[in-house]
Amino acid sequence: MKPNETLLVIDMQNDYYPGGAMELVGIEAAHANLLNLITTAHRQGNRVIYVQHIASEDASFFRRGTPGVELYNKLPIREDDPIIPKHYPNSFRETSLQTVLDRSGTKELLICGAMTHMCIDTTVRAGYDLGYDMRLVGDACATRDLEFEGGQLAADVVHRSFLSALEGTFCEVVKTVNVAR
Repeated sequence: MKPNETLLVIDMQNDYYPGGAMELVGIEAAHANLLNLITTAHRQGNRVIYVQHIASEDASFFRRGTPGVELYNKLPIREDDPIIPKHYPNSFRETSLQTVLDRSGTKELLICGAMTHMCIDTTVRAGYDLGYDMRLVGDACATRDLEFEGGQLAADVVHRSFLSALEGTFCEVVKTVNVAR
């Protein structure tokens, strides 16, 4: 990790893990890589911020007041790690994230979490528009299969498609092994 880089962990919540309401393909591998990133960030004195999506009571997952909305219990969250609640795919929209980042003076973000095609994509694009320098840890993200026009798109195809669309213009896509030491 870069010295002033903030690790932004997006939506690593119970509903995305095995047994959850919206289990993602590759969530366990992404989680293992995420643990390396968090350990590295804490060891190096970098800030770790968690983003938690809270949906309405009638949503299909991340419903307010359910166990699925909670951050996954195997995340090593420290007492001083901010947890930013959000209600939209964009982690900056109507949240305190930009204020927290501005107060810490950081403009560099290392992003990971879920889902690649939704909250990761939206947050990276919004962060780019706000002037943040971002790196996205592709192997510390997960997504799901999608359907479009009667056809099935495998999660791996969805994941790689979105990473390739973000790479270069909106962020640099990196691997855990290159940033967690």
